[in-house]
Amino acid sequence: MAQSIRIYNTMTHKLEELKPLVPGQVGIYVCGPTVYDDAHIGHARAVLAFDVLVRHLLAVGYKVKYVRNYTDIDDKIIARAKEKGLNWKELAENHIKSFEEDLKALDCLPPTDCPRATDYIPQMLEDVKGIVDNGLAYAVDGDVYFDVQKSPNYGCLSGRRADEQEAGARVAVDDRKRHPSDFALWKAAKPDEPSWPSPWGPGRPGWHIECSTMSARLLGPSFDIHGGGQDLIFPHHENELAQSAALRRPMATIWAHNGFVNINNEKMSKSLGNFFTVKDILKLCPGEVLRFFLVSKHYRSPLEFSDEGLKESARALDRIYRTLAAAQELLVGYEPSGQKSVAPEPEALKNSFDEALNEDINTAQALGHAFELVRLLNKYAAGQDQPSAHKALGVLRAMGNELALWPKTPAEYFASLKAKAPEGLTDAEIDSRVAARNEARSRKDWAEADRLRKELLDLGVIVEDKAGQTSWRYA
Repeated sequence: MAQSIRIYNTMTHKLEELKPLVPGQVGIYVCGPTVYDDAHIGHARAVLAFDVLVRHLLAVGYKVKYVRNYTDIDDKIIARAKEKGLNWKELAENHIKSFEEDLKALDCLPPTDCPRATDYIPQMLEDVKGIVDNGLAYAVDGDVYFDVQKSPNYGCLSGRRADEQEAGARVAVDDRKRHPSDFALWKAAKPDEPSWPSPWGPGRPGWHIECSTMSARLLGPSFDIHGGGQDLIFPHHENELAQSAALRRPMATIWAHNGFVNINNEKMSKSLGNFFTVKDILKLCPGEVLRFFLVSKHYRSPLEFSDEGLKESARALDRIYRTLAAAQELLVGYEPSGQKSVAPEPEALKNSFDEALNEDINTAQALGHAFELVRLLNKYAAGQDQPSAHKALGVLRAMGNELALWPKTPAEYFASLKAKAPEGLTDAEIDSRVAARNEARSRKDWAEADRLRKELLDLGVIVEDKAGQTSWRYA
């Protein structure tokens, strides 16, 4: 039976129990990228937040219909295509492929549906006409604007008034509007821009109508969860909600939003120019390390990006894989028997892990329970407790499956590290230098020990001293 799950609802500002409209099934819509450039790690964090949610829902027994869109027509796409001398459609297609490569490297589940805005133009035109017919939109010179003053609940999601619209939020100053915050449902075509025929003349959809239309067509007029980054709360999600209300569609029961990725305590964004693409980071570390880093904090908390954070994530994963290797070695030839006593702690930690994810997908807390289990598994391995180690190993793997972390076998993991080793440097040579360093430490020749450690670090090998033991790994 599906477990009880609570999620923070931006609309009500509190944790709410997920009560699916269709028992046993959850419908989720997450706003995807505008594909004019490669994805940055802020985009990756948004996808991963809802990837973990979907994985957890599936793990506890729900069926999930998960929709994430692509905005493949937009002012930014048109401008970037002209800048690069490409057709707008070719540019969008290139970046959709790039985005999907990034998500594959991060081991993200594919959505049930991944609609593109340009595939839903006829349906968007139906919706724009419906809003006009209902008296909440007006046409001016081929443009169609939503009339926010006729939307009595406008601002109910964000808590902001219409006149608080931020500059740069895809809202242009236009004296033809009845109110400065009225937003475009349909935009009249400019010369040499892509366009589609409409009752108001050739043009293309506004940004906000896309998601209202696609979510309704793929999930229905009401669904369970609408997700995205906190930057989408206003105006994008506020406007989606207003449009849908104008069409008498309630939209989502729960509105969920992930926190920003920050650099030097400032929100990372393309508009500020302080961003790193996923491809930039994947040149520095494997996708699994970046995934671990991005889920290591609660999804609603701000996440400070740093090289040290990536290194800490790599060290944490290395510890888990070394524990898996020790347990695997202990269990060679072991045949489990129900008659042998097994420690109860692994099962208790799995329950705590599940409870953490049930309570607003708290991945930080869930990982804490996973590392408690790592400590126990090391204890069982040291004590040659095969029954308890066998149970703990299965639980640790189950935790990893739910987070899409530590999926490799220890052999695969160590082979991937060895592949990064400097050419010509063998494990035996590293062992020899580590032994020489240990010998220097025993003589209290700290200068020589530091020199050897730095020499190994320059060769891409990290030496670590913990609990009286020395180990090494590739950086």
